[in-house]
Amino acid sequence: MFLEYNVQGMYNKCSSGCMLDVGKWPVFALLPPEELRLIRQACVFGSAANEALYVTVNDEVFALGTNCSGCLGLGDLQSTIEPRRIDVLCGKKIVSLSYGTGPHVVIATADGEVFAWGHNGYSQLGNGTTNHGLTPALVSTNLLSKRVTEVACGSHHTIALTTDGEVYAWGYNNSGQVGSGSTANQPTPRRVSSCLQNKVVVNIACGQLCSMAVLDNGEIYGWGYNCNGQLGLGNNGNQQTPCRIAALQGVNIIQVACGYAHTLALTDEGLIYAWGANSYGQLGTGNKSNQALPTQINTDKERMVEVAACHTSHTSAAKTQSGQVLMWGQCRGQAVASPHLTHFSTTDDVFACFATPAVTWHLLSVDSDDYLTVAQSLKKEFDSPEISDLKFLVDGKCIHVHKALLKIRCEHFRALLNETDEDAIEIHQFSYLVYRAFLEYLYTDTINLPPEDAIGLLDLATFYRETRLKRLCQETIKRGISEENAITLLSAAVKYEARDLEEFCFKFCINHLTAVTQTQAFADMDHDLLKNFISKASRYGAFKN
Repeated sequence: MFLEYNVQGMYNKCSSGCMLDVGKWPVFALLPPEELRLIRQACVFGSAANEALYVTVNDEVFALGTNCSGCLGLGDLQSTIEPRRIDVLCGKKIVSLSYGTGPHVVIATADGEVFAWGHNGYSQLGNGTTNHGLTPALVSTNLLSKRVTEVACGSHHTIALTTDGEVYAWGYNNSGQVGSGSTANQPTPRRVSSCLQNKVVVNIACGQLCSMAVLDNGEIYGWGYNCNGQLGLGNNGNQQTPCRIAALQGVNIIQVACGYAHTLALTDEGLIYAWGANSYGQLGTGNKSNQALPTQINTDKERMVEVAACHTSHTSAAKTQSGQVLMWGQCRGQAVASPHLTHFSTTDDVFACFATPAVTWHLLSVDSDDYLTVAQSLKKEFDSPEISDLKFLVDGKCIHVHKALLKIRCEHFRALLNETDEDAIEIHQFSYLVYRAFLEYLYTDTINLPPEDAIGLLDLATFYRETRLKRLCQETIKRGISEENAITLLSAAVKYEARDLEEFCFKFCINHLTAVTQTQAFADMDHDLLKNFISKASRYGAFKN
């Protein structure tokens, strides 16, 4: 439950930048359209998803809902069907928000400060008392000289991550979830050290009664309640200090998400591992057996870029590199035991429509329709005939573009368009798919092609001497290499003098030599390329007994 992942640079705000409709959450149903348009961040929480906070474009913070334990931060216990402003938070620029089941609410600001309010029966507000907090209060003990970037809450405990990669924890500690080495509640923030001493944490998450931390080197640690195996240690014993998940040795974890009693982890290769409780199929293993050790989830070879879970539910979700969203676990009362493909565009939609309660799993960041960044505006205008002044004709199809942008972005077009006033140019050398992808890249700085089609774009990038595009193509091809297409991709790398890609493909072929040499592509391999491949493979010792 946090706004931005900064885990090795892989994640952006709001589920990879998608525009969200807060109208999917019923608590916002009475807000007039003019108010909805102002919302930039939002969070829905509470035992019945009946409480919400949101931040407007003017950085004003509002709350509405049932206000259990004063969790709206309004200074009283009154419920409110209409939004009321939380004055103390206005202008604070919230960067991370999380909540417990009391509920208590904790935020981190752009200045690195932490504020907390709501239920405090177990000192989860970190102020040294057990009195509920009716208004947001600065959490100061041991944090005044620190800058906090991320917060995460379990049912009644809180953990915070600093810019130094340190973790602080406080609140309910019956199972060791504060990581202090005891089971005494922790009334104020205390640094979680032990095995985390001198290590740099980059991502945190909490289950109901456990805590997880991902390190900058890809290791993952867990502590607290473990009766369902949610710590991934291979046993069911609670842990009062952080323990490394040894079963993931050699696997590079970049993001962790915790459900009520299960855990999901994403690797740098786009794989998902799951462990813990599984009575609703929330591990995605195809059965309902708990797993005390990390188990890799079958996602049909799709590369994943995000995992999502929330400590209030048994629902799991994930997003693929191509933008597809999968869900499994408890989905509106049904137990879905394997990842199920949805039509949703974000993991947030899964929780809005299928989780019980239908709360947000992290702080949403909402881009309204009436404001677009420069990058978004350019992307929107690509291949739009309305104000374009040039079209390319490729394979009988039109692609609408803007001369000024092409001149700015590409030396080839600067030279070409300075010599001609034509408003239509025919292209014969490249396919429509490849040329459209090239022009779209000039508008977006990204490419969206499967690996086999990226070979054609690599050819174009080489021809136009577009070095960065060539590099992007190589990365796309690398991510999609398989035993079936490895020789085809190697041939392309050699043809277009992509040395890094050639070396990558060659090593892949050597590591999967038996399978690769049985493919049709190997049988059809160019004679000179085959001769060079065998010669180089022998130097690598590929044919030794």
